[in-house]
Amino acid sequence: MVRVDATNSGSALIQVRDLDKKYHRGSEEIDVLQGLNLDVEKGDFVAFMGPSGSGKTTLLNLIGGLDTPTSGAIRVDGIEIQNLSGSRLAAWRARNVGFIFQLYNLMPVLTAFQNIELPLLLTKLSKAQRREHVEAALSIVGLVDRTNHYPRQLSGGQEQRVAIARAIVADPTFLLCDEPTGDLDRKSADEILELIERLVKEHGKTVLMVTHDPRAAERAHAILHLEKGALVEARRLEKTS
Repeated sequence: MVRVDATNSGSALIQVRDLDKKYHRGSEEIDVLQGLNLDVEKGDFVAFMGPSGSGKTTLLNLIGGLDTPTSGAIRVDGIEIQNLSGSRLAAWRARNVGFIFQLYNLMPVLTAFQNIELPLLLTKLSKAQRREHVEAALSIVGLVDRTNHYPRQLSGGQEQRVAIARAIVADPTFLLCDEPTGDLDRKSADEILELIERLVKEHGKTVLMVTHDPRAAERAHAILHLEKGALVEARRLEKTS
């Protein structure tokens, strides 16, 4: 269950406490996030909504270890990631976080298989083990028949499926999705959202998703609204089995 007013340590997978993030533009100090508290349980699917500049992507970047907070704490599975050194943080991120972006960020000179395999090249897995992981990821996203296709030979929806396979190939603890359907037509967007739902329901993934699309947000277990760097509203959605 998602909690936005959490004050105790609890047992949530992701725990955010008194999180502040400030940026400086010349002599001006900009508060992007202010005193944010949040608990996300394992297996939850959370959608973040709010106007541009409200801090949604900044929050994802902080939870994913791509940025560091000005103050406050982010604890993931008991590890306070804001205290990790650069190299340890990079290693933690590689093991625990799968990123899915609006633009697929695929390497155009690599096949679908090779793009998905990229995160595994930083591990100690053998070539045979890497192949096994990639083939499993391709099966999950329904692209076994596109293994040797290059990005230019794929539709936008298929490219996003490759990007999702790349995000899950190392079996991360959670997935961070920043506008994952923002560049897709409605049919392709719905197919991607159905895939994300299956990752939650069938594979036990925890998903945090930023979206401007109310139809996409309705797929989540809970919708959290940010405004001017603060969580102003939370709504739990009733899901039928």
